[in-house]
Amino acid sequence: MKLKKFMAAATVVASVALLAACGSKKSSSDNKQVKVGVLQLINQTALDDARKGFNAELAKKGYKPGKNVKIDYVNAQGDQANLSTMSQQLKKDKNDVNFAIATPAAQALQKADPDTPMVFTAVTDPKSAGLVSNLNAPDKNATGVTDKVDAKAQIELLHKMFPKAKKIGLIYNAAEPNSVVQIKTARKILKSMGLTPVEKTIASTNDAEQTMTALADKADAVYIPTDNTAAAAMNTIGKVSEQKKVPVVTADATMIKLAGVATKGFHYQDLGKQAADQVVKILKGKKVKSLPVENPAKSVLVKDDKRVKLFKVDPSVLK
Repeated sequence: MKLKKFMAAATVVASVALLAACGSKKSSSDNKQVKVGVLQLINQTALDDARKGFNAELAKKGYKPGKNVKIDYVNAQGDQANLSTMSQQLKKDKNDVNFAIATPAAQALQKADPDTPMVFTAVTDPKSAGLVSNLNAPDKNATGVTDKVDAKAQIELLHKMFPKAKKIGLIYNAAEPNSVVQIKTARKILKSMGLTPVEKTIASTNDAEQTMTALADKADAVYIPTDNTAAAAMNTIGKVSEQKKVPVVTADATMIKLAGVATKGFHYQDLGKQAADQVVKILKGKKVKSLPVENPAKSVLVKDDKRVKLFKVDPSVLK
């Protein structure tokens, strides 16, 4: 009888010890420092906002730099050679997951380090960029949040604001796959509405003033896709737009405050937050292939009141 009581007590003690050990292990795992690599294409407002939203959401979910996460951040400043070198650097750093901001950054990182899970954003068409074959079941160890806009809604808004505009300028960098995809779409939409696309390309921000001036001489209004080169030159484009009295509508809502009149779009900080959600799921054990590529969750009407007045837009079309 005494032996039975002793065995029962020993079993209870062992169980308590086992539970305590499990609890200790969980706590240790929760406090473990993780490493997140971040590769950004270039400093421009939209991409900077995406990174800020990403960092804020990570912190909100309990991942705080210096405490339990190390953010391994590098910025290629628009240089292709830097993208390659920095991607190799992130691979050597053996991060738990990488975050790429913009298509060229995602492509460079995937090429250099296909083994580390990657989340991307500011990518318009992940399939044509070669980042995934299947948006619903990513098959190349990469998933993310696109910046695919509703170009039809944006161009319809342009037409409502400026119904007399028949020739619509398109300005973009032909070397950016994202922009080429969007221009093809915009071209098709414009023609279906009986409008005439007038296209000009820029290779760098140094071309912006000359190209925008030439475009403004031929177009009644201008539509600009989520193009990184144009985005980095929006101050210049905005000045020419106002001098030439040719209004601009942008695909990226962030650009509006620098040059545009109004658009229906999204905030890049929100895309960064969505991407951070995916990163956290991966850090907690989710496989990339189980995380479908997401489109922007929120759409908003963004306008610049000064330019709305300057270009005499009927306020009723902005409701």
